Amino acid sequence: MYSINTEVTPTSVGFSSLSDHDVFHMEREFGAHHYERQHMVVRKAEGVWLTDERGRQYLDCLAAYSAANQGHHHPRIVAAVVGALQGNYGSVISNVVYTDPLAKFLQKLGSLVPQLGPRFGQHGNKVLPKNGGVESCETAVKAARYYGWMHKGIEDGKQEIIVFRNNFHGRMITTISYSTSRKYKEGFGPLTPGFVEVPFGDLEATEAEINENTCGIWVEPMQGEGGMYGPPEGFLKGLRELCDKHDLLLLFDEIQVGMGRTGKLFCFEHENVIPDGITLGKALSGGVVPVSAFVCNSEIMDLVFQPGRDGSTYGGYPLGAVAACTAIDVTLDENLPERSREMGAILKAKIDDIAERSPHVKEVRGRGLFIGIEVKNGNAMQYCRQLLDLGMLANDSYGHTIRISPPLVLDESHIDYIAERLEQVLID
Repeated sequence: MYSINTEVTPTSVGFSSLSDHDVFHMEREFGAHHYERQHMVVRKAEGVWLTDERGRQYLDCLAAYSAANQGHHHPRIVAAVVGALQGNYGSVISNVVYTDPLAKFLQKLGSLVPQLGPRFGQHGNKVLPKNGGVESCETAVKAARYYGWMHKGIEDGKQEIIVFRNNFHGRMITTISYSTSRKYKEGFGPLTPGFVEVPFGDLEATEAEINENTCGIWVEPMQGEGGMYGPPEGFLKGLRELCDKHDLLLLFDEIQVGMGRTGKLFCFEHENVIPDGITLGKALSGGVVPVSAFVCNSEIMDLVFQPGRDGSTYGGYPLGAVAACTAIDVTLDENLPERSREMGAILKAKIDDIAERSPHVKEVRGRGLFIGIEVKNGNAMQYCRQLLDLGMLANDSYGHTIRISPPLVLDESHIDYIAERLEQVLID
């Protein structure tokens, strides 16, 4: 067994006096090996920058898959969380009573999202808070199934939801059951039935799978882990029409692409296609504490979720609610969706120029600061490791695509920094 001094002592950078060597050994000995990691220990995160043991900085082009849209340790969000802890109103409280942070969060988020499910009436939205995004994805599945049973009269256990190839909605048993990725689900059976998979962007295939047991369509308005793909023109509108025609719930997963990431506050606003419900997470709390939510038309929420049908000890707990309220305020006050649109356009133009001169780039895709660079050899991680050596953290999407999704607070000097390093690794 690896022996180490685990006493925590103050250092100039980071939490402990552990060396990188010690961290690697402790992770290998005591941690699950469920991530393929890059060889770096982050000691400090601030704004768009990550700092290692030696004080070297790396520009974060991953932003924890959009969790840090507002930048790492945004001072307003940190101050709100510290204030909640020091003021003794941040602790977890049983959901059998009320708290004012949760009430404010529900009102703020429910009012922030445009009226969902307008065919059910202009009754406003309601919010069901959770922790990690996958919990809200499971909640969306529950909503669609219950709607199919209670509203459409589908026999319980026969409800079907249409999903799309190369989707990513998390790695719990139900969500991996409808994943295309073999490595996500192999060996974890029996898997959850009730899902029908069709190609992303194929309206004809989608309509062909609708039957008397179909209760919903569940889709990412832009795919993140599936390769950074946007929908073909008219696809989301077509899904809306199919759901209206066949009385299905249209549910969007905006956990990665919401909260300003793609240049709009919500990704569905690009095409003005209004879903019946959405899932949000990651940047919803500014990357400080885990917060996610399922949001839908009040009529749907009241139909599905009555006492006993759902619950979460930490879902909507005061500290998370305080962080989320402040993160929403920061997103709006600093106009981060518009910043993402402007900075994303500048960055993508520079990447397009690099791609035209690169022998390695197959295609560049993206909206706002949600950009994918597909490489011809299918090994995006090869380039991500080179970028790390140059002081920039990126990761692959679906193996073949370099994911570029930095915090939305970056400026043009950061864009130049990114472009210079991409040019070094993508042009011989």
